[in-house]
Amino acid sequence: MSDLPLQCKNLKEQVESILQLLQQEPTLRFQDITPVQTSLNKAISPKFEIVFAGAFSAGKSMLINALLERELLYSAEGHATGTECKIEYAEVDKERVILTFLSEVEIREQAVSLCQQLGFKTVANINQADVINLLRQGCEAIIQHEGGENKSERAKQAKALILLLEGYIANRDRINTVNNATYSMEQFNFSNLKEAAGYARRGSNSAVLKQIEYYCNHPLLQDGNVIIDTPGIDAPVEKDAQLTYAKIQHPDTSAVVCVLKPAAAGEMTKEETELLELMRENGGVRDRVFYIFNRIDETWYNTQLRQRLDDLISGQFHNSTKVYKTSGLLGFYGSQIKQTNQQDRFGLDSVFAESIKGLDGKEETPQFVYAFNNYCVNSGKLSSSKFRVSVNGFETPNQNYVRILGDWGSEIIEQLIKDSGTEEFRTAITRYLTEEKRPQLFKNLADDLEDVCINLKKYYQSVQRDLDSQPQEIETMKAQELQRLNQQLQQIGRNFHEHITEEVNQIINNYCDAFEADFKQLQSRMIRRLDELLDTFSVASAYQRATISHPRNATAPLIAILVEAFYYLANQLEDILVESSQQVVANYFQRLIEKIRKSEYYRHLYRLLDNDGGIEQEIRMLEKGVAQALFSAASVECDRFVRESPRFYDEGTFSIYQFRQTLSQTSQGYDAESIVEAEPAIRQLLKLDFEPKVSQTIRKSFRQTINQTLKTQLLTMAEQQADEILQQYPQARAYLEKTLEQEAEEKIANNRRLLSVVEENIAAYNSAASNINSCLQSMQLYDHLLPLIDDSFDPIGKFANNGFLISDVVQEV
Repeated sequence: MSDLPLQCKNLKEQVESILQLLQQEPTLRFQDITPVQTSLNKAISPKFEIVFAGAFSAGKSMLINALLERELLYSAEGHATGTECKIEYAEVDKERVILTFLSEVEIREQAVSLCQQLGFKTVANINQADVINLLRQGCEAIIQHEGGENKSERAKQAKALILLLEGYIANRDRINTVNNATYSMEQFNFSNLKEAAGYARRGSNSAVLKQIEYYCNHPLLQDGNVIIDTPGIDAPVEKDAQLTYAKIQHPDTSAVVCVLKPAAAGEMTKEETELLELMRENGGVRDRVFYIFNRIDETWYNTQLRQRLDDLISGQFHNSTKVYKTSGLLGFYGSQIKQTNQQDRFGLDSVFAESIKGLDGKEETPQFVYAFNNYCVNSGKLSSSKFRVSVNGFETPNQNYVRILGDWGSEIIEQLIKDSGTEEFRTAITRYLTEEKRPQLFKNLADDLEDVCINLKKYYQSVQRDLDSQPQEIETMKAQELQRLNQQLQQIGRNFHEHITEEVNQIINNYCDAFEADFKQLQSRMIRRLDELLDTFSVASAYQRATISHPRNATAPLIAILVEAFYYLANQLEDILVESSQQVVANYFQRLIEKIRKSEYYRHLYRLLDNDGGIEQEIRMLEKGVAQALFSAASVECDRFVRESPRFYDEGTFSIYQFRQTLSQTSQGYDAESIVEAEPAIRQLLKLDFEPKVSQTIRKSFRQTINQTLKTQLLTMAEQQADEILQQYPQARAYLEKTLEQEAEEKIANNRRLLSVVEENIAAYNSAASNINSCLQSMQLYDHLLPLIDDSFDPIGKFANNGFLISDVVQEV
């Protein structure tokens, strides 16, 4: 864009100054400043890129030609290659073209892609003449089979491959193997823009060009406006289509002219819908989108098409003010034939000289001539009372064209251009670019920046009020601190109680990973110990203890062995359960004490009392109580192992079957040997009984016991300790009075320093905002000025001077 007003020279520095103030405040850093940065870049950028996007055959290039009233861009019914064209402003004597070619590697990639889509074998070497000839023959056969190069997607792909190969052959000496070669028009010996554009427009040349940069003289391109023509979003070569999608999302893109085909197709395509969605996601584009329904002339001859288009616009585009209907073909060539006359047959011998040359010597009819004749007779646009136009069947289309223009001249041309809609679109986009664009960019910046400014203003005024309300004298400060002491102790007690409650809830809900790991260790130790006891259980030793207990008897029943086993296993398991539960308790309380020490309320309590108010001592005492309670609970739990499981002797269970089998084996004799020989069966019997009991303990009952014990004792302690902390007020007051005078003096000094910092920040903010406002005023944007922070603010703290509501929440600097 051209030079900014003098008031906007330092706009970037002023905006960045405000953003820097925002980032200095920790509580405000959460705000997303990306929209502000994007808006700023758009407002100060020297260029304003307008991207024309749409499907191929939508008429993007023809519409651009119509806007500039010059035939610059290649325009064809089919695929118009993957060339990106940039058009920038230049003075009349500095018009030029810069051409950048695809590399041989890129051309080969496109050729391979098209061959795969057409079903040809992979291209081995595009430098071999026989390979190129075979491909051309295959493509021509496809086009003939499809009925023409524009009759189907496959035919368009075949035509694209032909143009690609022809362009490569014609420009082989200008194409590098890997790198993209760039040439000025002077290197082609072109003397003017028209010659260079004519070369670039030829389909085969356009097919091997990666980028064309036009620098031409037109008012529409002044003030940094850059027009960019992109490949079709549904291009046969996928890579070409992706170029357009990438450009739509690029941050340099400032506006989009979306050229749509529903006027000819009757409905939106999938690619066009995706294009609209991508545009909405680019914050750099915003609402700077022009929706162009091109080829509108096709609806003049089809009532159904016209109705479907009207329904589409009223349904999906009713909220947009930038919707236009155009015929690029009629608008562009209408502007071209305005300069012609009867002598050159209204352009047939000049504008259309190349296109009317037939292969057999007969004169061809340009597409525009067909469209013009059809417009005159069938469009219904011409007033029958004003224009009495006829097309004679005994005349050729070209003869009818010349006769009609000879009869009606510029009058019918002006009507044609008006009905094409291109003048309306040119007027609208010119007005936007020359009158509305810059103010809108600055308005967007102001709107995005306003949220930042409001938050900063609220924050500074809130801090300013808080600091201003603080005591300014040492004695007053001391009195205030002593008055707050009771509240601080109460809050510390409340925080301690909440902390303990949260810790208990984590245990109960299995959210404490460390505790869960400890308890799983307890479970594992119980399971391993049971396995060890069963594997090492000695029937002989149990038999010996049973007979010793009854000296008068020389034998012992199976029941006696089981009794000894039950007592033995239960007692051994009790030992491991007690030991493991003690370890769980010790680990838990150690972690709890460490968490308490790291808490803010604990450090605050130390500052007030010079000790922890007995918290740690109380926790240690509680740990002993919990450990003793779980010792008793573990003893009770394992004591119950001595009794058989309730269903151990139920009929139909495997345990009763195993018991009977074991009993049958041990009752074969009366000596110890028959019992000892049944040791495996007895171990299996014990396993059947003990495994369910131990599982019930470690997975259900004992965990519940631990949870309940911790909850009951910890919550009771927390409530008592919170009250105990509050009772420490005399000790806290005595300790605080020793250091209060020095602390009060330091706090007053710190408050003054903080107030000074806030005032400096406010001054920096006001300076930046005032300079930005001067810039906005130069754009006549009086309704979008940024709020300033006055020296005098509302002492009640409800409203700022400019009416913005201020939060009552006091925040620390």
